[in-house]
Amino acid sequence: MKIKHLLPCSLLFFAVAIEAQEKKQLSLDEAINLAVTKSTEATLADTKVATSKFEYENTKNSQYPDFKVSGQYMRITNPDVKLRLPLGSSDSGENEGSSSTSPDVNQILFAQASASMPLFSGFKIQNSINASENLYKAQTFNAANTKEQLAMQAVMLYVNLYKAQESISLIRENLKSAEQRVKDFSAMEQNGLLARNDFLKSQLRVSNIQATLDDAIAKESKINFQLVTFLKLPQGTQITANAAYFKNAGGLKPSISESEAIAQRKDLEALRWQEKASEANVKIAKGDYYPSVALSAGYVAMDIQNVVRVTNAMNFGVGVSYDLAGIFKNGKKVKAAQSRALETKQQLEIQTDRVKVQVQESLENYNLSIRQNKSYLDAVEQSTENYRIVKDKYDNGLVDTNDLLEADIEQLTAKINETFSKAEITQRYYELLNASGKLTDSFNLTQNNN
Repeated sequence: MKIKHLLPCSLLFFAVAIEAQEKKQLSLDEAINLAVTKSTEATLADTKVATSKFEYENTKNSQYPDFKVSGQYMRITNPDVKLRLPLGSSDSGENEGSSSTSPDVNQILFAQASASMPLFSGFKIQNSINASENLYKAQTFNAANTKEQLAMQAVMLYVNLYKAQESISLIRENLKSAEQRVKDFSAMEQNGLLARNDFLKSQLRVSNIQATLDDAIAKESKINFQLVTFLKLPQGTQITANAAYFKNAGGLKPSISESEAIAQRKDLEALRWQEKASEANVKIAKGDYYPSVALSAGYVAMDIQNVVRVTNAMNFGVGVSYDLAGIFKNGKKVKAAQSRALETKQQLEIQTDRVKVQVQESLENYNLSIRQNKSYLDAVEQSTENYRIVKDKYDNGLVDTNDLLEADIEQLTAKINETFSKAEITQRYYELLNASGKLTDSFNLTQNNN
């Protein structure tokens, strides 16, 4: 009895949970904008850029003078103090430091200030600044490339969500027709106008369509969850893809060239700046062949209680240091830096070749999707006409139930393939933009500036 009362409550709770899921009409522009601004990967990319900027600014501080101030105050026990300086008395005839009394000393004060300014360090300071600046610029383009890939990931999830939702719509429409056919066949079977075997076939068709629908719904739910999580939307949000992006898919006319892709790809630009940074690192390594020259100045004050007081003890001068052993040891360091620079150059060449291949493949895939879409459009017309003809023949007893159900399956398959082909054109188009480095630039995005 209690179970009977609990069942309606549980159903009510389930209905409230379903109602609590927020449905959101999301455009592709909004999805990409969220991907490049709100996703964890985009936030991490911005953080890396900020870190690189701080490191660059910190490196610039090395060209400025250093200034240090220190002071000490010490309490000491009563020491025995013997002065070794002559006291200036001419009638005592005593030895130096033969004072009969020891001064009372129990504290010492000491203060010091020093400043140093690098004048020459084998050009290492300026080259270090250049290397750090180039790495900062490289990180900036790495972040831009990361966001380019995040935008492509958003496009693929969005396209897959559209495919899933459209397939659900088409399958549900086909399910209604199949259920109506079962009703019609049931009446015919009861009146002796239809073999029971044919009626069971129509029921089996409904079961198969329902299984396909359940699979499509589960797939749509998975993709929706992936997209919601990726875009940092509230959990439970039900995204509805905007079909407007796919209606005129065949009308997209990309204008992409290999030279444009090489010039605009963010990952290539990042490697170019890394190459410049590695060249600056070679110059830094060679800087150890030169001496270092610095200008220094300082001030000292000291007070030993009842013994001595020193003030206005200022000093200044120029310091030179030269690591003679480094002349012989530095050769390996320079060669290692040159080897790393060569690695970066070779990586740039390899990635440039990959970009050429990606552009060519993306262009071929896009043109293929256009041709396939035309074939699928023809298939929809053909399957629709074929089903009409088979249905007429079936109604006139010229074909059996198997022919009718087969024609129905072919019609549904053709419609799904045609819908998917429109989505495929859109995806291939944006893959081509991504290969050429133009994807994020093709949308009106609000990105974080560092």
